[in-house]
Amino acid sequence: MKRFVVLSTLAALTLAASAQAAPAPFSFDGAHTQVGFSIRHFFTKVPGQFTDFAGTLNFDEKSFAGSSVEFTIQAKSISTANDRRDNHLRSADFFDVEKFPTLTFKSTKVTEPKDGKFQVMGDLTIHGVTKPVTLDCEFLGSGDTVIGGHSMGYRAGFEATTTINRKDYGLLWNKTLDQGGTMLGDDVTITLHVEAVREQPAK
Repeated sequence: MKRFVVLSTLAALTLAASAQAAPAPFSFDGAHTQVGFSIRHFFTKVPGQFTDFAGTLNFDEKSFAGSSVEFTIQAKSISTANDRRDNHLRSADFFDVEKFPTLTFKSTKVTEPKDGKFQVMGDLTIHGVTKPVTLDCEFLGSGDTVIGGHSMGYRAGFEATTTINRKDYGLLWNKTLDQGGTMLGDDVTITLHVEAVREQPAK
């Protein structure tokens, strides 16, 4: 009987600890999150962004390794501040948004932070092709946000970046310069500025 009580107590403590350490669900705040990229055009880098996206984060602040993240980007929302260029990027030469309407990322591993820096490994799908990528991330902080007595929710901030080769995803279009070289580079730098809000438990 005594052994049963001890085992039951240990089990209860284990369950309680697990519950306390469980990752909390967060959602990307679209108004304060940016999904950006840049690519070489001739001799400079041209920036752009996607304006329609959604992301969820299961965040364990005490053990980042227990966290995970997923997000979906609507390909047609690409914006480089040039309508002609954006329409070309939406076409079959590049993202072919009618056939491949979304870009997705799903994490497979999160490392523990060191001085606020950590990595998120996962699968990135673009143009119907899925490849593993590693995001180099920085945790910017978290906490309750209250302004004038009005709660804006519990929020967390992150920055993440990675570089991919667009050819790996079947984005092959380019032009060759008469003097040699190409109009566009192959490497694309992706940068995320994420503000996430912890979801309220259902009542």
